[in-house]
Amino acid sequence: MQTVRPEGIRIAAVADLHCPRTSDEELQALFSGLVEQADVLLLCGDLTDYGRPDEVRQLMRVMVDPRRMPVLAVLGNHEFEFGQQDEVVNILTGHGVTILDGTAVERKGIGFAGVKGFCGGFGERALQPWGEPILKQFARESVEEALKLESALAKLRTPSRVVLTHYSPIIDTVQGEPEGIHAFLGSSHLEEPVNRYPVTAVFHGHAHRGSPEGRTLSGVPVYNVALPLLRRRFPDRKAVRFLDLPAVGEPART
Repeated sequence: MQTVRPEGIRIAAVADLHCPRTSDEELQALFSGLVEQADVLLLCGDLTDYGRPDEVRQLMRVMVDPRRMPVLAVLGNHEFEFGQQDEVVNILTGHGVTILDGTAVERKGIGFAGVKGFCGGFGERALQPWGEPILKQFARESVEEALKLESALAKLRTPSRVVLTHYSPIIDTVQGEPEGIHAFLGSSHLEEPVNRYPVTAVFHGHAHRGSPEGRTLSGVPVYNVALPLLRRRFPDRKAVRFLDLPAVGEPART
């Protein structure tokens, strides 16, 4: 098994690129120099605006070349809008992007597990699988995504494990959004496997007006890396979240 370099590695993470709503010029500026600034790039869903194949191809023309640094991604809800999500995945993987969907990989000594996730709400207000069949199906989707994440985490044996999702696993990072839509921005079910395994950090997107960070009940840091949020909260720097994972036994630094 590959070990972490003595100086550690730097992760760059961002979500909700919504290409082509976000212009080529802005995306080029976002990715410019990233190969020199980080070792791994995480894309946490909603890479496109409508999930059309032409949008993915446009994004790949301006994005970091995956041959120069590992790029890992999960799909977002926008990738499903056009009904061509399989073709979206084919284009991304054809360019060297690794798509995580209940799967796990190791890159540069770090274990990465990812799922899209789903909505359903948080804590006592989370939707339960009770009542009409359509509500049961809706609630089960959140559970199924959490089970996929648990399966992925169980496969990893690395000292550091990083999770990427699109939907949030905790309510803290959706705070700032209208309370009425909190249930559609994530699910507490996603938090459960994160608390059961030794996870170092979680990255997600989707909540454009949420909060940049929070913690699970077990203390795992969770980072909301939605581009509109990072752009608004940190206007004086590149709208990417960086996380330094040092040698085993040392604390992570942001």
